[in-house]
Amino acid sequence: MIPETSQAAREDQPQADVPETPTPAAESPAAVATAEPAAAPTVPEKKWYVVKVTSGRENTIKEAIEKRVKIEGLEDYFGQIVVPVERETTVVKGKRVTRTKKLYPGYLMVEVAFNDKILYLFRETPGVGDFVGAGPRSAPTPMKEHEVQRMLGQRPEAVREKPAATKIRFSRGDRVKIREGMFANMEGEVSEILEAKGLVRVMLKIFGREVPVELEDWQIDPAS
Repeated sequence: MIPETSQAAREDQPQADVPETPTPAAESPAAVATAEPAAAPTVPEKKWYVVKVTSGRENTIKEAIEKRVKIEGLEDYFGQIVVPVERETTVVKGKRVTRTKKLYPGYLMVEVAFNDKILYLFRETPGVGDFVGAGPRSAPTPMKEHEVQRMLGQRPEAVREKPAATKIRFSRGDRVKIREGMFANMEGEVSEILEAKGLVRVMLKIFGREVPVELEDWQIDPAS
């Protein structure tokens, strides 16, 4: 029979050292790394430009561009696109007729952060010509602030009354001055009379280039 070891004998035997679990030291505020707040994404700066498009298709082209911007995920580089229009009231045979008309047929005003992606998107959209002022290797010149404000002020809320135009007063080669709108006070030369449309095509120098602008007779005066 194996003798039982007494409790006292067991207590007299040396005990193996058991490593103590270290107590986590309280970290001082200086030792705690402060997490830097995530930097807000940089929003590209947008500016206003003039884009030449097919006359008569301004609204269709505007919608096509807006759709492509969403499809290609370029919303960060795109702001607004405007077809400048106004409502006018004309008196025809004693009756008031109100209609909406484009101020600058064949042009769109666009607010974008200009880069290669935006340039490609516009150039690949059917009906779009190019940014006014752009060269083969140079970016277009953005509109000046006072031009933008003047353009944005021409909205459908402005109702004007004028007698119906009966005859175009100008001839090809005449020097004229624009009364109002984005091109107000600019002078140019009449290049063509569009009698079927009742319009006068005037060549204006914009951003160093000759640009045709179609205007109604009442929108221009003889240059002094």
